[in-house]
Amino acid sequence: MTEKHPMLRKMHQEARSIFDAAIKAVDPVAAIKKHVTLKGATLSIGSRRYDLNRFDNIFVVGAGKATAPMARALEQILGDRITDGVIVIKDGHGVPLQHIRTHEASHPVPDERGVRGTEAVLALAGAAGQKDLVVCLISGGGSALLVAPAQNLTLADKQATTRQLLACGATIHEINTVRKHLSRVKGGWLAHLAAPATVATLILSDVVGDDLDVIASGPTVADTSTFEQAWQVFKHHAIIDRLAPAVKDHFIKGIQGQIQDTPKAHDPVFERVDWTLVGTNLQGLQAARTQAEKLGYTAVILSSRIEGEAREIAKVFVGVAREVQETGHPVAVPACILAGGETTVTIEGNGKGGRNQEFGLAAAVALDGEENIVVLSGGTDGTDGPTDAAGAIADGQTIERARKLDLDARQYLKQNDSYTFFQQLDDLLMTGPTRTNVMDVYMILVRDKNEL
Repeated sequence: MTEKHPMLRKMHQEARSIFDAAIKAVDPVAAIKKHVTLKGATLSIGSRRYDLNRFDNIFVVGAGKATAPMARALEQILGDRITDGVIVIKDGHGVPLQHIRTHEASHPVPDERGVRGTEAVLALAGAAGQKDLVVCLISGGGSALLVAPAQNLTLADKQATTRQLLACGATIHEINTVRKHLSRVKGGWLAHLAAPATVATLILSDVVGDDLDVIASGPTVADTSTFEQAWQVFKHHAIIDRLAPAVKDHFIKGIQGQIQDTPKAHDPVFERVDWTLVGTNLQGLQAARTQAEKLGYTAVILSSRIEGEAREIAKVFVGVAREVQETGHPVAVPACILAGGETTVTIEGNGKGGRNQEFGLAAAVALDGEENIVVLSGGTDGTDGPTDAAGAIADGQTIERARKLDLDARQYLKQNDSYTFFQQLDDLLMTGPTRTNVMDVYMILVRDKNEL
């Protein structure tokens, strides 16, 4: 293993410290307790007040990577007032719970366990009556974990469609537009099933713009998308011919009005449904900025709404870093440039990696030879694509260290094999499951190139 320059080693450590501050700021337990309180029989969720004496039962349902700690916080608040509950979570993302049952399942491609867990959620929500309160906990990952194929579709149909969308570089908004129209639970159908119960939804956002109907495909939110718009996603990415016959037939019938579209805002069901956003990417970025300033950096947040092809966005960030170092614009060194969002990867190779590792590798190639610039790209959920890494950290010497190990960075990038590349350099960002999920954090640390 080749050694890093002491300054780069220090900057890597600082980048990790800043990233960790962002994760801590969007801890689900703290987020729930900030927005949910109980005084006597009055339950406050956001700006709404619920008189628990009016309800016979309190049911808790939900899905997502952060749902287990959200459920733990709710149990700490409500205790024995919870009649029953069931949530679906990603493998390895559980915490001990007393009143709420947990089903683990696969992510990002759904599996049979997700189907079984979702059926348990549907059964509990469907049992709720007019004098019951259903608290729905939603976080990123819920789309893959809440799995209830629409009539005449199978799990295999949904799995194949999900893989096709992931491979072609579709955005999360596009993927969830499709998912809502393949499902009996997404796109407002869960709220429809829970009616006439009162539904209070607590949401930890993992989508650009924090659109409530997109987060986990909005199971309790009126859907703004249509069958036609979902079909346009297939058309835009040129994958119509790859769709399973049953999926293609389903969407054609939906466009023709032979299958009912998802519930819309005018549906009276939503008169008894409320939503509270408890955590966002911007909150994480603000905490990261504070930590960067404590470390002596002048920190700026560019945006929490970054989208696009990971390797292309990485080049833009490197360009900004060079401008900062050469001219002091838009911020003087030492500088910390922060952003958040969710990039995409169009898969062309057969390697192992994720969008954040690909971002890091593309940044490393663009940074080759630069001094005192470090780039970190990490998923706040601790899992980047189908790997155990959250992302990667790169710098201007990454490519030189790789050359000494006979690693061709451009070839690894071509094969979408960023995990293998960074693993050999010991520059993977490893956090383990963070049990939160508010998209990704992109960071550049820039110091004077002559600083030692």
